[in-house]
Amino acid sequence: MNLNSLSFRVNEIFYSLQGEGTLAGKPCVFVRLAYCNLRCKWCDTPYAQTYDESIQMSGTELIQKIKSFNCNFIEFTGGEPLLQKDVFPLIALLCDCSYFVAVETNGSCDISQLHRSVKRVIDIKTPSSSEEKSFNTLNIKYLSHNDDIKFVIAEKNDFEFAINLINQHQLHKKAGEILFSPAFNILEPALLAEWILNTTVPIRLSLQLHKYIWNPNERCR
Repeated sequence: MNLNSLSFRVNEIFYSLQGEGTLAGKPCVFVRLAYCNLRCKWCDTPYAQTYDESIQMSGTELIQKIKSFNCNFIEFTGGEPLLQKDVFPLIALLCDCSYFVAVETNGSCDISQLHRSVKRVIDIKTPSSSEEKSFNTLNIKYLSHNDDIKFVIAEKNDFEFAINLINQHQLHKKAGEILFSPAFNILEPALLAEWILNTTVPIRLSLQLHKYIWNPNERCR
């Protein structure tokens, strides 16, 4: 593969702790690619919605930057990382080189092209985001127990929407974990915990630990 032929619009690359999900607490290199096709009302990375704060990097430059952190766990996020098609061969190369790669995607893009060993975290949008119709249901047939499905919950309607979608498509039987995350500073975690405990659907509460450890308005942590 000619890495110099691959081109990326990168918002930021940083080394931190994974803040949420089933791998929370693990050191991780985050590669945030620029631009998103959605405009969620409570988006916590609006600076990544466009190309305005991005830089152009070749595949070679991106790999060199990743290697500089000496960390085996890499997560591609955004924005929406799967909008940049060169990400697929780059991720495949990283997987073949024994990196553990996770991808957080909003679920609107085709996930089937990702390398078989990638951990896919699919963030299905709820009504309070205003993007609840964005999920590509064709992705359901590609789910495996290596994947996580995440819902950000801001109100009870979001919770009920997510429960109905899970039951309709039996998502808890197709994915590894179903994660419910309270919208930060909008829904109290204790209230979401109460709702979870009052349902029989197997859900895992996921808090954004990095926002409790560091200033939630601070970037690159």
